[in-house]
Amino acid sequence: MLLLFMLFVTTTLTFLLESLLERFPYPLYILLTSIIASIFIAHKMLRDAVRGVVFAKDKKKAISMLVSRDTEDLSESDIHKAAIETYAENLSDGVIAPLLYLLFFGLVGIIFYKTVNTLDSMVGYRNKKYERYGKASAKLDDILNFIPSRLTAILIMMLSKQKDIFAFYADGKKHDSPNAGHPITAMALALDVSLGGDTSYFGEIKSKPYFGNGRKEIKREDVLRALENIL
Repeated sequence: MLLLFMLFVTTTLTFLLESLLERFPYPLYILLTSIIASIFIAHKMLRDAVRGVVFAKDKKKAISMLVSRDTEDLSESDIHKAAIETYAENLSDGVIAPLLYLLFFGLVGIIFYKTVNTLDSMVGYRNKKYERYGKASAKLDDILNFIPSRLTAILIMMLSKQKDIFAFYADGKKHDSPNAGHPITAMALALDVSLGGDTSYFGEIKSKPYFGNGRKEIKREDVLRALENIL
């Protein structure tokens, strides 16, 4: 009910908005559509937020604003790892996927996608509170991100000049999410580090595989390299 209601509201409003915009001269229609669409593409905000973690006085507080994992006991290396992982995953969710749905389906496509993705980030958790309430949103988000996540991983591999641009798949498929592991693994291979590993969520340790086979000590320079050299 939550998912259907939100999609009905946002897509209906978007159809009405597009009907209004189509009355304008075509160049103005393109300009206004581009301005509205840019609100839903979060590349600069994502980069600034991740960069802010590196230079924050209180890194634990800064990273807690970006991730759902418990941050109280994170080491500096763990904070850097979390920053890279959220950057890689959100390159798909916040940049590549919205652009893809905008390209093929216009404003309706990008807003439909962002509605589902936002609901997933709010209620799509596997715990007692949200397991059933957010399941529909989480499953539809998985479907919508299937192609964008893999495309993001391929772009990361290409831009980092990896010889085998599909090497991310072996470790990427080990992630509980059918999508998140692929860009995370691609980023790990691009930086020659290992991401993943056991992580605490809501007070419970979740066993996670490692993605990539590089060093496990993640430095601030690794975060900066991800931001400056890869997408």
